[in-house]
Amino acid sequence: MISRQEPFRSSPHLNIQVDHMIRIAAGCLLVLLLLASAPASFAQKEGNTRSVQGAVTNPDDSTAVGAVVQLKNIKTLQIRSFITKDDGAYHFFELSPDVDYELKADFQGASSGPKTLSSFDSRKKVVINLKLSKK
Repeated sequence: MISRQEPFRSSPHLNIQVDHMIRIAAGCLLVLLLLASAPASFAQKEGNTRSVQGAVTNPDDSTAVGAVVQLKNIKTLQIRSFITKDDGAYHFFELSPDVDYELKADFQGASSGPKTLSSFDSRKKVVINLKLSKK
């Protein structure tokens, strides 16, 4: 006699278990990917960045309250702005040490000449003061 085997039939419980295992595996993979990328981004924010700060003064050496300081990334041409505080101070944080930046200030028709923050400058905190001159 030849025996006929029944085709394999999966139970609904088996399908649910397989789906659950796939979800768990996908979740673990996602967590591993996030953990693998975390040290690189943490290092970029903590130890491998620099900052620039300074003050903007008017032609008569008074502080320029409300002056607009622009920081231009020379590589990407992205511009960040800062409006000076009561003491004429500005600051930019989390700057890449591998990029050159250009700084300039504008206030009430006066502007400063551009100043460069070079990638060759290895200081973590750089001070660049900007002096406005009439156009």
